[in-house]
Amino acid sequence: MSVDNEEQAPELDPNGMDQGESEQAETSEVDAHEVNPAEETEGPAGSRSSRLDEEGDVAADYLEELLDIADIDGDIDIEVRSGRTYISIVSEGSADTGLGALVGADGEVLEALQELTRLSVLTATDARSRLVLDVDGYRDKRGRELTAVAQEAVDKVKESGEDVALAPMSAYERKIVHDVVADLGLVSESEGEGQARHIVVSPSDD
Repeated sequence: MSVDNEEQAPELDPNGMDQGESEQAETSEVDAHEVNPAEETEGPAGSRSSRLDEEGDVAADYLEELLDIADIDGDIDIEVRSGRTYISIVSEGSADTGLGALVGADGEVLEALQELTRLSVLTATDARSRLVLDVDGYRDKRGRELTAVAQEAVDKVKESGEDVALAPMSAYERKIVHDVVADLGLVSESEGEGQARHIVVSPSDD
């Protein structure tokens, strides 16, 4: 299973951050369990690589057991890149394997499952995990949708000159939107708390 950077993100809800905090400054909000970037550079590269390999193995074992219990068919792909483990659960064939149940409405089940997988790694290795979990390509599809949402919000702000508030979303998803808005030259901030945390897109200060 393979697919952030975010993520981030209400994942057993890592949304709780102080209201009004800028999430262009939220490039580090990827999720509430994000480790200090400095921690990523500690220790020799070999030890980091070994730790990530172990993390992937633990996560894969946990997810395989869960799939067996739930009687859901799926293959697990593991990829390590940029100092983070990406795990994907993918369909074994074209038939409906029931993987949609692991995504849930608006990805809520997926976010919860990602947090449980991270906890399994923490329990087994005593090391906090930043792994990203995807199911059947959901994050890629959702990423394209969020890019379109951000583009539409930017167009509205440029046309009206007024702020545009988006629907609540996870920290992982907010990170995607913040990056798109910044690339398009406008400003975005996160407002609200918990599951109500959302992005407000504003005109550039320039």
